[in-house]
Amino acid sequence: MTAPRTSKGQYLHGPKTLVREERPLFAPNAHEVQIAIRSTTLCGSDVHYYTYHRNGSIEIKEPLCGGHEAAGEIIGVGAAVANLKVGDKVAIESGVPCEECEKCRAGKYNVCPRLRFRSSGASFPHFQGTLQEFVNHPAAWCHVLPESLSFDDGALLEPLSVCIHAVRKARMERNMSCLVFGAGAVGLLSAAVAKIEYGARVVIADIDASRVDFAVREGFADVGFTVVPKRGVALEEKFGIAMGVAGELGKLKWPSGGEVGGFDVVMECTGVESCVQSSIYAADSGGKVVLIGMGTPIQAWPISELTGREIDVASVWRYAFCYPRAIELMNSIAQGDLAPDVRKLITHKFYGLDSIPEAYETAAKTKDAQSQLVIKTVVNL
Repeated sequence: MTAPRTSKGQYLHGPKTLVREERPLFAPNAHEVQIAIRSTTLCGSDVHYYTYHRNGSIEIKEPLCGGHEAAGEIIGVGAAVANLKVGDKVAIESGVPCEECEKCRAGKYNVCPRLRFRSSGASFPHFQGTLQEFVNHPAAWCHVLPESLSFDDGALLEPLSVCIHAVRKARMERNMSCLVFGAGAVGLLSAAVAKIEYGARVVIADIDASRVDFAVREGFADVGFTVVPKRGVALEEKFGIAMGVAGELGKLKWPSGGEVGGFDVVMECTGVESCVQSSIYAADSGGKVVLIGMGTPIQAWPISELTGREIDVASVWRYAFCYPRAIELMNSIAQGDLAPDVRKLITHKFYGLDSIPEAYETAAKTKDAQSQLVIKTVVNL
């Protein structure tokens, strides 16, 4: 095909204000490949940028193209690229670190201070996302997909990598008990990885009963629990509510019998203060709470529970060196060798650039206009 000179995409100019733009596209440099984007799954951060024109404290400073969970087909190769070729299907690792700083040299490139991440407003000029036709991307951060995997499978590798990183930080062991707060895509993937990698016994909790039902029905969790939201005012009241939720979770029964009790590992995937508080109370003595969700930036925690029962807290920021394992897991799932089938998280598909506004609107909901469960939306170009 003739090398494209422009790339059309949807750019955010304000809250819920998307503009279809056509921007210049240059030939890839020596160490880059040019990729025709085929699939992008939408993330919670994409939805936050779309809805509020910011994500937490990060504000958009110029028109921003969303999307970072992506896969596509290589259509051009830089002169110094030897391991990739035109026609390869690749998953895009959207975070590009400097590869020179102390963090990168220590293998912690996910916290590189100069890291650029597609569709994020954290660096400026923004590293534009994948809700566009074509991108040039460093070859070192592209991962070839086996024939068994689709472009949609390749897009799911990004959130799957987050959860692989989270489970690694939990330092799980075989058959541990695991509580997952939040039955959205990240919670479900965290539960799946805990089960696949360590045979964990999983309880999943969410305020949305349909998501909890999905998690149990599709094998992501052994036990489901629907949280009834309660709002406290005073700190003691909030802690009392959190303690009550943890107590209810502990009294649940495993399918094989026996009370659940305290959890060896709690994966907190909501970022909501009350859920973090409940996570601490629900963790068994000597257990671990892993913070995955981004939510309330300043929170009150019952520190005496952590120190008095020696509960560790680990935080997660994206991933490092997780894509190879994610590809292995997804390949085994596609071949029917592993369960649960994480591909079922894609519940809604959209086609073409003009469908992107509707894809954003759908991704922001838990149910669509037909009352069907929304977990993950994908845009195919």
